Amino acid sequence: MRLTFATLFAFAASPALAAGDKPFFSLANTDFIVSIAFVIFVGILLYFKVPGLIGGMLDKRAESIKSDLNEAKALREEAQSLLASYERKQKEVQEQADRIVASAKEEATNAAALAKDDIAKSITRRLAAAEEQIASAQAAAIKDVRDQAISVAIGAAKDVMAKQMDAKSAGALIDSSIATVADRLH
Repeated sequence: MRLTFATLFAFAASPALAAGDKPFFSLANTDFIVSIAFVIFVGILLYFKVPGLIGGMLDKRAESIKSDLNEAKALREEAQSLLASYERKQKEVQEQADRIVASAKEEATNAAALAKDDIAKSITRRLAAAEEQIASAQAAAIKDVRDQAISVAIGAAKDVMAKQMDAKSAGALIDSSIATVADRLH
């Protein structure tokens, strides 16, 4: 009913009524024909409940949009929880990687210290072995020098005695040596 009064008031305020040459309620007036067609069209729309259908469709669309928004909100919350979970896992993995690196550095430091100790022990053993070889070589060289000196001294004494001795002094020396040996043996 409200729609009919609103339509009548709209026609009453129309500029067509202001035109004075033809009466408004005449079939010769095109404005009147258009107004009647409009009222009939609106009546048909109301008869077939088109505004209710459009309202129902809009309500369905609003419900669909609302459910889509709720679903989007749920997906957003799920994505945020997944993101927080992945960030937490990434932080844990980073901490584990840091621990592994620290452990590897510590092991490398320990291995380097152990290697230094092993090298120091090896050098000490090699130095001791080298010193023993040097001492042995030195003793052998001293023995060789003594043996050589004895050989040279014997050879020099032999030459000296050979030059100083003649046959007479050699016979006298032999006799005196025999006598000395005979005295010592008896």
